[in-house]
Amino acid sequence: MALLPDDQVTVVDGVAVTDLARTVVDVARSVPFEAAVVIADAALARRRCTPEELRSCLTGMGPVPGSRQAARVLAFADGRSESVGETRSRVLFHRLGLPPPTPQLEVRRPGGGLIGRCDFGWEQHRTLGEFDGRVKYGRLLRPGQSAGDAVHEEKVREDELRDVGWQVTRWTWSDLDRPAVVVDRLQRAFRRGRRP
Repeated sequence: MALLPDDQVTVVDGVAVTDLARTVVDVARSVPFEAAVVIADAALARRRCTPEELRSCLTGMGPVPGSRQAARVLAFADGRSESVGETRSRVLFHRLGLPPPTPQLEVRRPGGGLIGRCDFGWEQHRTLGEFDGRVKYGRLLRPGQSAGDAVHEEKVREDELRDVGWQVTRWTWSDLDRPAVVVDRLQRAFRRGRRP
């Protein structure tokens, strides 16, 4: 059991609870790696705490049960993951020994204008990866935009990414439960991206 300093306690709706950094670290000590990274990524992405605050919280606990696991989670966590699907994808790449991608890679035209920001980029393989959750075509639509409009815009963007020499591969929620599908798509794209 780790000691709980007063400065790691806050009050929410009249109830004393651990602050966010302490909660993330306690979760990282006690749940499986993937679930813990999902929680840590979300806290970092929402800028509710910093990597330094998380590391400081863990260090302050000393050698308590789960501290090594929590250290692995915090080292892997990345606030650039914008969704649970993106975090689960990163964990999958790691687990399967794929090279780590750059999250939220910006791809520009030769003149410097932005084509788009992609969920994942492997620059050495000229490959981009996109996790497609349905929310992108639902509640995240701009006012007046239909799902069909969003799909069309995505296709135009993807054509331009390919025109400037990038391979693009996509996967969905169900694909995350079939790791071989995702790995096969990425490896084929890596091979295409290496061609002269």
